[in-house]
Amino acid sequence: MRLFKKKRRDKTTEASADEALGLFLFDEVTDAMAAEQALKASGYQVSLVSPPPHLRAGCDLAVALPRVEQVGAHRTLTESRIHVRSWIDDTEQSSAIIDLITTVDFGDWLMVRAGNMKIVVDKKTTEIVNTYGGGCPDIPYLNLHYVGKRLSDVERPKSVGFTLCGLMLDRAYLEICTLLEDGAGT
Repeated sequence: MRLFKKKRRDKTTEASADEALGLFLFDEVTDAMAAEQALKASGYQVSLVSPPPHLRAGCDLAVALPRVEQVGAHRTLTESRIHVRSWIDDTEQSSAIIDLITTVDFGDWLMVRAGNMKIVVDKKTTEIVNTYGGGCPDIPYLNLHYVGKRLSDVERPKSVGFTLCGLMLDRAYLEICTLLEDGAGT
């Protein structure tokens, strides 16, 4: 068994692998989160992703979607009063879109990383062993709220946290719940 074998999800967007993607970039993380919600509510298949390193300005998030849907999606964001910094049309798919979620199986424990936040769970008991990462001020509160409790006994982190770290921990929480339901804990 390799201790640090990373399993990378191949699910950056709902778009097919041969479909060229583009990215909406934002000045504020809250705008990216609002954009994801507004676009999904309007029926667009989008993903919240980390932009390529050369396009980052800190703790950035971007919204990826098939480039052919850019005009209508931009109209939706304008109508929703969500400010878009720019659109990156990656026709040659030269700028790698970075998936926010990776997993590491430590044998008895499963770790899921979303952005800079990680959650580690005992696969047999589903007890949360640790949460860590990021740099947001609510991380100690989130850690105290989750460590030592079973996944089924806690609220989703997005209901408890107030920052990007809370949102990323929520993504990791949802992924680890899905993996354990699908048999990764056996």
